[in-house]
Amino acid sequence: MELIVFDLDGTLLNRHSTLSPGTRETLAKLAARGIAYTVATGRTLHAARALLAGSDFSLPHVYKNGVMIWRPDTGDYSHSRMLTLAEIRRVMETFSAQGVTPFVFTVEPGGRHGVYHSPLRNRGEREVAAHFGALEGLQLLPLAELPGRAEITNISAIGPRRAIEQVQRQVADEPHLTAYSGMALEGRQLFWIDIHHSQASKGDAIAAIKRDLGVDKVICFGDSDNDLSMFALADESYAPSNAKEQVKAAATAVIGHHDEDGIARFLQQRFQL
Repeated sequence: MELIVFDLDGTLLNRHSTLSPGTRETLAKLAARGIAYTVATGRTLHAARALLAGSDFSLPHVYKNGVMIWRPDTGDYSHSRMLTLAEIRRVMETFSAQGVTPFVFTVEPGGRHGVYHSPLRNRGEREVAAHFGALEGLQLLPLAELPGRAEITNISAIGPRRAIEQVQRQVADEPHLTAYSGMALEGRQLFWIDIHHSQASKGDAIAAIKRDLGVDKVICFGDSDNDLSMFALADESYAPSNAKEQVKAAATAVIGHHDEDGIARFLQQRFQL
């Protein structure tokens, strides 16, 4: 059994953060041929579910860079790498000192999903909060209401580059944490950061799925640093031309741009769809 694994942003999704008609058609052809595929993304389930609907992503999904695996057939999570309040306390203090509002994501008893935040300081943070608040099944709540025993999947934030870089330096000093960051809104010079457990990775999560499903061969697609652990595991790995240079260097080959159906075009040729 071969398993194709897609990163989403900058890879399978176009610049509008959607699946293009050509990509959807290609996925339908893969499904009709019985070729297995899934997704491994830094997004949460709630931020990806609507995007993937109707494209037969029926196998286990990897979310938050390997923090958890979600099984569409049962709605259950597994392979969790959660954080505690004690583990994130110093980073939360750094957010406060830098004037940046963190958004803390949780999974709680009864299957409840929450995102908690302190007072919003600027337009960018209000836009982030509005986006999270609009996601089905995700409750947006004040940070003061964060349960003491909450299981934390990740912390996300948006802010000025200098502030985000300072937070990332603090994360580097915490052995149980890892972070990815990048430019969020180019014209406004805002950067994003996402922090999760250091033992979580896309590669580890895909390895677990590979064992569970009896997969013989993994073929993956990705464009950023968080995809490198997946590339190391895969038998074949492909980077779109818009990928970071270190990702292209690690790939089996570099293929077309994500906004020009590069992955779909490659798959059509690779599998003669």
